[in-house]
Amino acid sequence: MSELGLEISVTETKELLDSGADFYFMDCREQSEWDYVHIEGAELLPMSEIQQRLSELEPQKQRHIVIHCHHGGRSLQVAQWLRQQGFAEAQSMAGGIDVWSQEIDGSKPRYQ
Repeated sequence: MSELGLEISVTETKELLDSGADFYFMDCREQSEWDYVHIEGAELLPMSEIQQRLSELEPQKQRHIVIHCHHGGRSLQVAQWLRQQGFAEAQSMAGGIDVWSQEIDGSKPRYQ
């Protein structure tokens, strides 16, 4: 795969999900946020735990990884950090679940 940009849009992420593309979809929000609203297909790995749980991501190291959070700030930090750890295909979903609920799935509640 060619060098991916650090961010991916919600539309591009939805296309990946719909097409059955081989990628790892990660939610880096906290458990309470996940319990309130989450996107089907994403797996929760909170930013606050990622350093201690990095070994769990090792099997994904060569795969495309899309990370999302609430607005895109935490996921951008996680994507940058993962790239420094050798996860070259890590991307942040720009705008996070907030933009997802506005542009992709209006049934997902928004929160502050």
